[in-house]
Amino acid sequence: MTEPLPAIQSGLIRWTCPFCVLLCDNLRVRVGASLELAEGECESARAGLARFPATPSNAKPQVGGRDCELADAVAAAAAILVASGQPLFGGLGTDVAGARALYRLACATGAICDPADDGALMRGVRALQDRGGFSATLAEVRTRADLIVCLDGLPTGDAAEFFARAGVGESVVPQRHVMLLGGTAADVAALAALGGRGGVTTEAVPLQGDLFSTVALLSALVARRAVRDGPAALAALAERLREARYAVIVGQTGRLPAQGELIIEMVGRIVGTLNTGQRAAAMWLGGGNGAGTVNEVFTWLSGLPLRSRAGPSGLEHEPLCFDTPRLLADGAVDSLLWVSSFDATCAPPATRLPLILLGHPGLAPLASRSGGAFIPVSTPGIGSTGHLFRADGGVLLPLDSLYRDTLPTLDRVLADLLLGVQALRARSAA
Repeated sequence: MTEPLPAIQSGLIRWTCPFCVLLCDNLRVRVGASLELAEGECESARAGLARFPATPSNAKPQVGGRDCELADAVAAAAAILVASGQPLFGGLGTDVAGARALYRLACATGAICDPADDGALMRGVRALQDRGGFSATLAEVRTRADLIVCLDGLPTGDAAEFFARAGVGESVVPQRHVMLLGGTAADVAALAALGGRGGVTTEAVPLQGDLFSTVALLSALVARRAVRDGPAALAALAERLREARYAVIVGQTGRLPAQGELIIEMVGRIVGTLNTGQRAAAMWLGGGNGAGTVNEVFTWLSGLPLRSRAGPSGLEHEPLCFDTPRLLADGAVDSLLWVSSFDATCAPPATRLPLILLGHPGLAPLASRSGGAFIPVSTPGIGSTGHLFRADGGVLLPLDSLYRDTLPTLDRVLADLLLGVQALRARSAA
Protein backbone atom coordinates (compact mmCIF):
# COMPACT_ATOMS: atom_id res chain seq x y z
CA MET A 1 0.00 0.00 0.00
CA THR A 2 1.31 3.47 -0.91
CA GLU A 3 2.02 5.62 2.12
CA PRO A 4 0.76 9.21 1.67
CA LEU A 5 3.18 12.08 2.11
CA PRO A 6 2.54 14.27 5.20
CA ALA A 7 1.73 17.28 3.01
CA ILE A 8 -1.09 15.33 1.33
CA GLN A 9 -3.15 15.20 4.50
CA SER A 10 -4.26 18.82 4.18
CA GLY A 11 -5.22 18.21 0.54
CA LEU A 12 -3.59 21.48 -0.54
CA ILE A 13 0.09 21.55 -1.47
CA ARG A 14 2.40 24.39 -2.41
CA TRP A 15 3.82 23.38 -5.75
CA THR A 16 6.39 24.30 -8.39
CA CYS A 17 5.07 23.47 -11.86
CA PRO A 18 7.51 21.41 -13.99
CA PHE A 19 5.44 21.91 -17.16
CA CYS A 20 6.40 25.55 -17.74
CA VAL A 21 9.79 26.99 -18.71
CA LEU A 22 9.19 29.66 -16.03
CA LEU A 23 8.80 27.02 -13.28
CA CYS A 24 6.03 28.97 -11.55
CA ASP A 25 6.52 28.35 -7.82
CA ASN A 26 3.55 30.36 -6.51
CA LEU A 27 0.96 27.65 -7.15
CA ARG A 28 -1.05 25.33 -4.92
CA VAL A 29 -2.52 21.99 -5.92
CA ARG A 30 -5.52 20.24 -4.40
CA VAL A 31 -5.10 16.48 -4.27
CA GLY A 32 -8.46 14.73 -4.21
CA ALA A 33 -10.27 12.68 -6.81
CA SER A 34 -8.03 14.45 -9.31
CA LEU A 35 -5.08 16.86 -9.30
CA GLU A 36 -6.47 20.39 -9.51
CA LEU A 37 -4.77 23.78 -9.54
CA ALA A 38 -6.28 25.51 -6.50
CA GLU A 39 -4.24 28.73 -6.38
CA GLY A 40 -2.49 30.56 -9.19
CA GLU A 41 -3.15 30.83 -12.91
CA CYS A 42 -1.18 28.77 -15.40
CA GLU A 43 -2.65 26.93 -18.37
CA SER A 44 0.49 24.83 -18.71
CA ALA A 45 0.07 23.69 -15.11
CA ARG A 46 -3.60 22.83 -15.59
CA ALA A 47 -2.88 20.88 -18.77
CA GLY A 48 0.06 19.10 -17.18
CA LEU A 49 -1.86 18.07 -14.08
CA ALA A 50 -4.68 16.72 -16.26
CA ARG A 51 -2.24 14.15 -17.69
CA PHE A 52 -1.81 12.45 -14.31
CA PRO A 53 -4.14 10.60 -11.94
CA ALA A 54 -4.40 11.62 -8.29
CA THR A 55 -2.98 8.27 -7.18
CA PRO A 56 0.23 6.47 -8.13
CA SER A 57 0.21 4.62 -11.45
CA ASN A 58 0.12 0.83 -11.65
CA ALA A 59 1.68 0.81 -15.14
CA LYS A 60 4.00 -2.09 -15.87
CA PRO A 61 7.16 -2.27 -17.99
CA GLN A 62 6.73 -3.96 -21.36
CA VAL A 63 8.85 -5.79 -23.89
CA GLY A 64 7.32 -6.22 -27.34
CA GLY A 65 4.00 -4.93 -26.01
CA ARG A 66 3.74 -7.55 -23.23
CA ASP A 67 3.84 -6.71 -19.52
CA CYS A 68 6.93 -7.86 -17.68
CA GLU A 69 9.03 -7.21 -14.61
CA LEU A 70 11.34 -4.21 -14.43
CA ALA A 71 14.46 -6.40 -14.52
CA ASP A 72 13.29 -8.07 -17.73
CA ALA A 73 12.64 -4.72 -19.44
CA VAL A 74 16.02 -3.41 -18.33
CA ALA A 75 17.72 -6.56 -19.68
CA ALA A 76 15.96 -6.16 -23.05
CA ALA A 77 16.95 -2.49 -23.23
CA ALA A 78 20.55 -3.30 -22.32
CA ALA A 79 20.67 -5.91 -25.10
CA ILE A 80 19.49 -3.29 -27.62
CA LEU A 81 22.23 -0.85 -26.57
CA VAL A 82 24.99 -3.47 -26.57
CA ALA A 83 24.00 -4.56 -30.09
CA SER A 84 23.88 -0.97 -31.33
CA GLY A 85 26.80 0.55 -33.22
CA GLN A 86 25.49 4.11 -32.84
CA PRO A 87 22.65 4.76 -30.38
CA LEU A 88 20.65 8.00 -30.35
CA PHE A 89 19.25 9.34 -27.08
CA GLY A 90 16.31 11.63 -27.86
CA GLY A 91 13.47 13.43 -26.13
CA LEU A 92 15.55 14.03 -22.98
CA GLY A 93 12.55 15.03 -20.88
CA THR A 94 13.97 14.71 -17.38
CA ASP A 95 15.43 16.61 -14.43
CA VAL A 96 18.97 17.04 -13.06
CA ALA A 97 19.30 13.55 -11.55
CA GLY A 98 17.96 11.94 -14.72
CA ALA A 99 20.29 14.07 -16.86
CA ARG A 100 23.33 13.02 -14.84
CA ALA A 101 22.39 9.35 -15.28
CA LEU A 102 21.76 9.90 -19.00
CA TYR A 103 25.22 11.39 -19.41
CA ARG A 104 26.88 8.40 -17.76
CA LEU A 105 24.99 5.96 -20.00
CA ALA A 106 25.69 8.08 -23.11
CA CYS A 107 29.42 8.05 -22.38
CA ALA A 108 29.35 4.28 -21.87
CA THR A 109 27.54 3.61 -25.16
CA GLY A 110 28.85 6.44 -27.38
CA ALA A 111 25.30 7.74 -27.83
CA ILE A 112 24.41 11.00 -29.55
CA CYS A 113 22.04 13.12 -27.44
CA ASP A 114 19.49 15.53 -28.93
CA PRO A 115 16.35 17.00 -27.29
CA ALA A 116 12.83 16.86 -28.73
CA ASP A 117 12.42 20.56 -29.45
CA ASP A 118 13.01 20.73 -33.22
CA GLY A 119 16.34 22.49 -32.76
CA ALA A 120 14.92 25.43 -30.79
CA LEU A 121 17.34 25.03 -27.89
CA MET A 122 20.34 24.76 -30.20
CA ARG A 123 19.56 28.12 -31.83
CA GLY A 124 20.34 29.85 -28.56
CA VAL A 125 23.29 27.56 -27.82
CA ARG A 126 24.92 28.21 -31.22
CA ALA A 127 24.48 31.99 -30.90
CA LEU A 128 26.00 31.91 -27.42
CA GLN A 129 28.93 29.83 -28.68
CA ASP A 130 29.59 32.20 -31.59
CA ARG A 131 28.98 35.62 -30.04
CA GLY A 132 28.28 35.36 -26.31
CA GLY A 133 25.47 37.45 -24.89
CA PHE A 134 23.95 39.47 -22.06
CA SER A 135 21.13 37.79 -20.15
CA ALA A 136 18.86 38.64 -17.22
CA THR A 137 16.97 36.73 -14.57
CA LEU A 138 13.24 37.04 -14.00
CA ALA A 139 14.00 38.81 -10.73
CA GLU A 140 16.03 41.47 -12.55
CA VAL A 141 13.26 41.99 -15.09
CA ARG A 142 10.69 42.25 -12.31
CA THR A 143 12.60 44.76 -10.22
CA ARG A 144 14.44 46.84 -12.84
CA ALA A 145 13.17 46.64 -16.41
CA ASP A 146 11.35 49.80 -17.47
CA LEU A 147 11.25 48.78 -21.16
CA ILE A 148 10.32 45.28 -22.38
CA VAL A 149 10.41 44.61 -26.13
CA CYS A 150 8.73 41.38 -27.27
CA LEU A 151 10.10 40.04 -30.53
CA ASP A 152 7.68 38.68 -33.16
CA GLY A 153 4.86 38.01 -30.68
CA LEU A 154 4.05 37.96 -26.98
CA PRO A 155 5.26 34.96 -24.95
CA THR A 156 2.76 32.10 -25.26
CA GLY A 157 2.52 28.38 -24.60
CA ASP A 158 4.73 27.26 -21.74
CA ALA A 159 5.91 30.87 -21.27
CA ALA A 160 2.44 32.45 -21.24
CA GLU A 161 2.81 33.61 -17.63
CA PHE A 162 5.91 35.67 -18.42
CA PHE A 163 4.32 39.06 -17.72
CA ALA A 164 2.97 37.91 -14.35
CA ARG A 165 6.37 36.49 -13.39
CA ALA A 166 8.07 39.67 -14.63
CA GLY A 167 5.88 41.80 -12.36
CA VAL A 168 4.30 43.81 -15.17
CA GLY A 169 1.63 45.92 -13.47
CA GLU A 170 3.23 45.74 -10.02
CA SER A 171 4.51 48.84 -8.27
CA VAL A 172 8.11 47.57 -7.99
CA VAL A 173 8.80 49.45 -11.21
CA PRO A 174 6.39 52.42 -11.20
CA GLN A 175 6.33 52.87 -14.97
CA ARG A 176 6.95 50.23 -17.64
CA HIS A 177 6.61 50.41 -21.39
CA VAL A 178 5.92 47.11 -23.18
CA MET A 179 6.51 47.05 -26.93
CA LEU A 180 5.65 44.43 -29.52
CA LEU A 181 7.84 44.18 -32.60
CA GLY A 182 5.90 42.17 -35.19
CA GLY A 183 3.36 39.59 -34.07
CA THR A 184 -0.22 38.77 -35.04
CA ALA A 185 -3.50 40.62 -34.55
CA ALA A 186 -4.11 38.42 -31.50
CA ASP A 187 -0.77 39.54 -30.06
CA VAL A 188 -1.71 43.19 -30.61
CA ALA A 189 -5.04 42.64 -28.82
CA ALA A 190 -3.31 40.91 -25.90
CA LEU A 191 -0.79 43.76 -25.74
CA ALA A 192 -3.62 46.29 -25.46
CA ALA A 193 -5.02 44.34 -22.51
CA LEU A 194 -1.64 44.67 -20.76
CA GLY A 195 -2.05 48.43 -21.01
CA GLY A 196 -4.87 48.21 -18.48
CA ARG A 197 -2.45 47.26 -15.72
CA GLY A 198 -1.18 49.91 -13.36
CA GLY A 199 1.79 51.92 -14.61
CA VAL A 200 1.97 50.02 -17.90
CA THR A 201 1.95 51.62 -21.35
CA THR A 202 2.08 49.63 -24.57
CA GLU A 203 2.99 50.08 -28.21
CA ALA A 204 3.03 47.83 -31.30
CA VAL A 205 5.54 48.28 -34.12
CA PRO A 206 5.10 46.31 -37.38
CA LEU A 207 7.94 44.43 -39.02
CA GLN A 208 9.80 46.12 -41.84
CA GLY A 209 10.08 43.19 -44.23
CA ASP A 210 10.86 39.90 -42.49
CA LEU A 211 12.19 39.45 -38.96
CA PHE A 212 15.81 39.20 -40.12
CA SER A 213 15.64 42.51 -41.99
CA THR A 214 13.79 44.27 -39.16
CA VAL A 215 16.23 43.28 -36.43
CA ALA A 216 19.23 44.11 -38.64
CA LEU A 217 17.77 47.55 -39.34
CA LEU A 218 17.02 48.11 -35.66
CA SER A 219 20.60 47.15 -34.80
CA ALA A 220 21.93 49.77 -37.21
CA LEU A 221 19.61 52.44 -35.80
CA VAL A 222 20.55 51.67 -32.18
CA ALA A 223 24.24 51.99 -33.15
CA ARG A 224 23.46 55.33 -34.85
CA ARG A 225 24.72 54.11 -38.20
CA ALA A 226 23.53 55.88 -41.32
CA VAL A 227 20.29 54.30 -42.58
CA ARG A 228 18.68 55.58 -45.76
CA ASP A 229 14.91 56.11 -45.42
CA GLY A 230 14.79 54.42 -42.02
CA PRO A 231 11.18 53.78 -40.89
CA ALA A 232 10.08 56.31 -38.28
CA ALA A 233 8.56 53.63 -36.03
CA LEU A 234 11.84 51.68 -35.86
CA ALA A 235 13.82 54.89 -35.31
CA ALA A 236 11.52 55.71 -32.39
CA LEU A 237 12.01 52.20 -30.97
CA ALA A 238 15.78 52.60 -31.22
CA GLU A 239 15.55 55.90 -29.36
CA ARG A 240 13.42 54.31 -26.64
CA LEU A 241 15.99 51.55 -26.24
CA ARG A 242 18.79 54.09 -25.88
CA GLU A 243 16.82 56.10 -23.29
CA ALA A 244 15.68 53.17 -21.14
CA ARG A 245 17.30 52.62 -17.75
CA TYR A 246 17.00 48.83 -18.15
CA ALA A 247 15.79 47.44 -21.47
CA VAL A 248 15.02 43.75 -22.00
CA ILE A 249 14.36 42.14 -25.38
CA VAL A 250 12.29 38.97 -25.01
CA GLY A 251 11.72 36.17 -27.51
CA GLN A 252 10.91 32.48 -27.74
CA THR A 253 13.47 30.32 -29.51
CA GLY A 254 10.78 27.86 -30.60
CA ARG A 255 9.05 30.55 -32.65
CA LEU A 256 12.11 31.69 -34.58
CA PRO A 257 12.39 30.76 -38.27
CA ALA A 258 15.12 28.59 -39.75
CA GLN A 259 18.58 30.05 -39.10
CA GLY A 260 17.03 31.88 -36.14
CA GLU A 261 20.38 31.91 -34.37
CA LEU A 262 21.28 34.81 -36.66
CA ILE A 263 18.42 36.80 -35.15
CA ILE A 264 19.64 35.92 -31.66
CA GLU A 265 23.11 37.17 -32.62
CA MET A 266 21.69 40.45 -33.97
CA VAL A 267 19.69 40.98 -30.79
CA GLY A 268 22.90 40.33 -28.88
CA ARG A 269 24.58 43.04 -30.93
CA ILE A 270 21.80 45.50 -30.03
CA VAL A 271 22.11 44.64 -26.35
CA GLY A 272 25.90 44.94 -26.49
CA THR A 273 25.64 48.39 -28.04
CA LEU A 274 23.21 49.54 -25.36
CA ASN A 275 25.40 48.18 -22.56
CA THR A 276 28.17 50.63 -23.39
CA GLY A 277 26.17 53.35 -21.65
CA GLN A 278 23.29 51.72 -19.73
CA ARG A 279 21.91 48.30 -18.74
CA ALA A 280 20.19 46.01 -21.24
CA ALA A 281 19.68 42.28 -21.66
CA ALA A 282 18.04 39.63 -23.81
CA MET A 283 15.81 36.87 -22.48
CA TRP A 284 15.24 33.86 -24.72
CA LEU A 285 12.48 31.63 -23.42
CA GLY A 286 12.85 27.96 -24.30
CA GLY A 287 14.29 24.66 -23.16
CA GLY A 288 11.03 23.27 -21.82
CA ASN A 289 10.22 19.64 -21.07
CA GLY A 290 13.62 19.26 -19.42
CA ALA A 291 15.70 20.14 -22.52
CA GLY A 292 17.30 23.21 -20.96
CA THR A 293 18.10 21.31 -17.77
CA VAL A 294 19.73 18.42 -19.61
CA ASN A 295 21.79 20.87 -21.65
CA GLU A 296 23.02 22.59 -18.47
CA VAL A 297 23.98 19.25 -16.92
CA PHE A 298 25.77 17.92 -20.01
CA THR A 299 27.65 21.20 -20.35
CA TRP A 300 28.96 21.21 -16.80
CA LEU A 301 29.87 17.50 -16.92
CA SER A 302 31.61 17.49 -20.32
CA GLY A 303 32.24 21.10 -21.29
CA LEU A 304 30.03 20.58 -24.36
CA PRO A 305 26.28 21.16 -24.88
CA LEU A 306 23.82 18.70 -26.38
CA ARG A 307 24.25 17.27 -29.89
CA SER A 308 27.50 15.81 -28.63
CA ARG A 309 28.83 12.30 -28.03
CA ALA A 310 31.76 10.49 -26.47
CA GLY A 311 32.91 8.75 -29.66
CA PRO A 312 36.06 6.98 -30.91
CA SER A 313 37.80 10.34 -31.28
CA GLY A 314 36.81 11.53 -27.81
CA LEU A 315 34.16 14.15 -27.15
CA GLU A 316 32.56 15.40 -30.37
CA HIS A 317 30.08 18.25 -30.81
CA GLU A 318 28.17 18.53 -34.12
CA PRO A 319 25.25 21.00 -33.81
CA LEU A 320 24.13 20.38 -37.41
CA CYS A 321 25.01 16.74 -38.12
CA PHE A 322 23.72 15.45 -34.79
CA ASP A 323 20.15 16.63 -35.48
CA THR A 324 17.59 13.84 -34.86
CA PRO A 325 15.64 14.10 -38.17
CA ARG A 326 18.89 14.22 -40.14
CA LEU A 327 20.39 11.25 -38.30
CA LEU A 328 17.28 9.15 -38.86
CA ALA A 329 16.93 10.17 -42.52
CA ASP A 330 20.59 9.36 -43.21
CA GLY A 331 20.50 6.01 -41.39
CA ALA A 332 23.35 7.26 -39.21
CA VAL A 333 21.99 5.64 -36.01
CA ASP A 334 20.76 2.12 -35.38
CA SER A 335 18.80 2.38 -32.11
CA LEU A 336 16.75 5.02 -30.31
CA LEU A 337 16.39 5.58 -26.58
CA TRP A 338 13.62 8.14 -25.99
CA VAL A 339 12.98 9.88 -22.66
CA SER A 340 9.82 11.84 -21.85
CA SER A 341 9.11 11.95 -18.13
CA PHE A 342 6.80 14.99 -18.19
CA ASP A 343 4.70 14.81 -21.32
CA ALA A 344 2.76 11.85 -22.72
CA THR A 345 2.31 13.74 -26.00
CA CYS A 346 6.08 14.05 -26.58
CA ALA A 347 6.31 10.98 -28.81
CA PRO A 348 9.43 9.62 -30.50
CA PRO A 349 9.71 10.08 -34.27
CA ALA A 350 8.34 7.30 -36.45
CA THR A 351 11.10 4.75 -36.91
CA ARG A 352 11.62 1.02 -37.34
CA LEU A 353 14.80 1.12 -35.28
CA PRO A 354 14.96 -0.84 -32.01
CA LEU A 355 13.25 1.48 -29.52
CA ILE A 356 13.74 1.98 -25.78
CA LEU A 357 11.03 4.24 -24.37
CA LEU A 358 11.35 5.61 -20.83
CA GLY A 359 8.65 7.97 -19.63
CA HIS A 360 5.03 8.73 -18.91
CA PRO A 361 2.82 5.59 -18.74
CA GLY A 362 0.71 6.99 -21.59
CA LEU A 363 3.60 6.42 -24.00
CA ALA A 364 3.45 2.61 -23.66
CA PRO A 365 1.55 1.91 -26.93
CA LEU A 366 4.32 3.56 -28.95
CA ALA A 367 6.81 0.82 -27.96
CA SER A 368 4.42 -2.13 -28.23
CA ARG A 369 6.15 -3.82 -31.16
CA SER A 370 8.94 -6.24 -31.80
CA GLY A 371 12.21 -4.62 -30.86
CA GLY A 372 10.55 -2.23 -28.42
CA ALA A 373 11.07 -1.93 -24.65
CA PHE A 374 9.03 0.40 -22.47
CA ILE A 375 9.64 1.36 -18.85
CA PRO A 376 7.26 3.80 -17.12
CA VAL A 377 9.10 6.23 -14.86
CA SER A 378 8.05 8.69 -12.20
CA THR A 379 7.56 12.34 -13.14
CA PRO A 380 9.54 14.84 -11.03
CA GLY A 381 7.10 17.24 -9.44
CA ILE A 382 4.27 14.69 -9.52
CA GLY A 383 5.34 11.34 -8.08
CA SER A 384 8.90 12.14 -7.07
CA THR A 385 11.13 15.04 -6.11
CA GLY A 386 13.68 16.61 -8.43
CA HIS A 387 15.31 19.79 -9.74
CA LEU A 388 14.94 21.80 -12.95
CA PHE A 389 16.68 24.85 -14.36
CA ARG A 390 14.40 27.77 -15.15
CA ALA A 391 14.43 29.37 -18.61
CA ASP A 392 16.54 32.30 -17.39
CA GLY A 393 19.53 30.02 -16.91
CA GLY A 394 21.31 30.00 -13.58
CA VAL A 395 18.23 29.48 -11.38
CA LEU A 396 17.75 25.89 -10.19
CA LEU A 397 14.44 25.14 -8.47
CA PRO A 398 13.47 22.08 -6.41
CA LEU A 399 10.37 20.09 -7.32
CA ASP A 400 8.26 18.56 -4.56
CA SER A 401 6.11 15.50 -5.23
CA LEU A 402 2.32 15.41 -4.89
CA TYR A 403 2.37 11.76 -3.81
CA ARG A 404 4.90 8.98 -3.30
CA ASP A 405 5.05 7.12 -6.59
CA THR A 406 5.17 3.38 -7.20
CA LEU A 407 7.10 3.96 -10.43
CA PRO A 408 10.91 4.05 -10.40
CA THR A 409 12.73 7.31 -11.03
CA LEU A 410 14.54 7.70 -14.34
CA ASP A 411 17.98 7.90 -12.71
CA ARG A 412 17.39 4.54 -11.01
CA VAL A 413 16.30 2.90 -14.27
CA LEU A 414 19.30 4.33 -16.13
CA ALA A 415 21.69 3.19 -13.40
CA ASP A 416 20.29 -0.35 -13.72
CA LEU A 417 20.53 -0.08 -17.50
CA LEU A 418 24.20 0.95 -17.30
CA LEU A 419 24.94 -2.04 -15.06
CA GLY A 420 23.13 -4.27 -17.54
CA VAL A 421 25.21 -2.94 -20.46
CA GLN A 422 28.43 -3.45 -18.52
CA ALA A 423 27.44 -7.01 -17.51
CA LEU A 424 26.61 -8.01 -21.10
CA ARG A 425 29.91 -6.63 -22.38
CA ALA A 426 31.87 -8.40 -19.66
CA ARG A 427 30.10 -11.67 -20.50
CA SER A 428 30.87 -11.37 -24.21
CA ALA A 429 34.52 -10.51 -23.49
CA ALA A 430 35.00 -13.49 -21.17
